[in-house]
Amino acid sequence: MQATAYTYDPETHSGQVLLDDGTPVPFDGPAFDRGGLRMLRPGQRVRIELEGEQDDRRITLVTLHTF
Repeated sequence: MQATAYTYDPETHSGQVLLDDGTPVPFDGPAFDRGGLRMLRPGQRVRIELEGEQDDRRITLVTLHTF
């Protein structure tokens, strides 16, 4: 699934992405680290993997979206 980086804390490697419908979804440091990224800027398009349903959704992977 694709999303847009919204916030990112370089110290904890956590932040939020916005889904294409505008829904913010947080991610934690381990999800960011699994993607092999070094940093993330707000506005970047990312690919995410989600687990769970609706309010119990959590991001398990964040990586850059490449065309």
